[in-house]
Amino acid sequence: MADTTSLEAAAFRRLLRHLNQERPDVQNIDLMILAGFCRNCLADWYREAADAQGVPMTKEQAREAVYGMPFADWKQRHQKDATPEQLAAFAAAQKRHAD
Repeated sequence: MADTTSLEAAAFRRLLRHLNQERPDVQNIDLMILAGFCRNCLADWYREAADAQGVPMTKEQAREAVYGMPFADWKQRHQKDATPEQLAAFAAAQKRHAD
């Protein structure tokens, strides 16, 4: 029987595959508006977990682990400039969560 850690790891890998291969069209700002986290947050959490286990990792290394490629390449291929509507929705979401 699989342990909890291996199940969590499999679910995390599936989430990354979904976000990066099946739905690269979903912009980070939209994830932030709707869910309060994005791919960059996942990379930050990944790096924090590595640090907690004594594994040195840079921000760039963590992002590459999450995005499956260097972040600059991801941005060039998939990231669009945020629209004024997205920026307004993001600001409103930040305000809701700060209250």
